[in-house]
Amino acid sequence: MKTLNDIKEIIKVNILIERLELEDIEADEIEDDEPLFGDGLGLDSVEALDVVSGVEAEFGILLQVLEEEEIRQHFYSVATLSAFVEEQLKETVNS
Repeated sequence: MKTLNDIKEIIKVNILIERLELEDIEADEIEDDEPLFGDGLGLDSVEALDVVSGVEAEFGILLQVLEEEEIRQHFYSVATLSAFVEEQLKETVNS
């Protein structure tokens, strides 16, 4: 089972840097609590869809069932997204 730190690293490296091709930034430069959108990393709505697809592909979690407000809440930062993914993975194991 992946730890919270494993999940954060996968989100930073595989999804944010490689999938979104953020080549001018290193994983350790992305603060866990930094907003992904707006004043933080500055991701846009198209990149948001790529992050959703990346989370689904990397962790096998379906996100289409979430309400827009839930997505905003969980996709606020690497920390909030990692906590959400960890919770979803635990629910999958326990079901």
